[in-house]
Amino acid sequence: MAESVFRAEVAAAGLGDRVVVDSAGVDGWHAGEGADPRTVAVLTVAGYPADHRARRFDASWFADRDLVIALDGGHLRELRRMAPGPDDAAKVRLLRSYDPAGPAPGELDVPDPYYGGPAEFAVCLEMVEAACAGLLAAVADALTGGAPALPLPGDGTPSPPQERS
Repeated sequence: MAESVFRAEVAAAGLGDRVVVDSAGVDGWHAGEGADPRTVAVLTVAGYPADHRARRFDASWFADRDLVIALDGGHLRELRRMAPGPDDAAKVRLLRSYDPAGPAPGELDVPDPYYGGPAEFAVCLEMVEAACAGLLAAVADALTGGAPALPLPGDGTPSPPQERS
């Protein structure tokens, strides 16, 4: 879901030639399978493409990525554990830490809607959309030199957004 939303945001911002977006899980349970039909349904209704095949993240990929986004604290810890070194571990950030509304520190996980129904998938999409807007702003700022190069310093939680005049 997050890959589809962020890819659409990147394309709409005209950054598709400068930003590569992809997705992988920390486990290989569904490798090779398409997205959950409920995810496909909520993305389709919202106008996002939903063509995806699951795969497992490989630690060697850190070398080719400037930023690795996790959707919850468990994935954040696992990805950092997989990192070849501290510089790679520092590339891992929580998606909702980019939400401009600034969710409370204990509420940074995107809940897994797998055991829920359509309402849970819709709530998940809303969280992803909000956070992707902030992530896009951070990436665009880094690309134009308006912000520090990615990843942002810290433990995965950037400082709350500053008001701009």
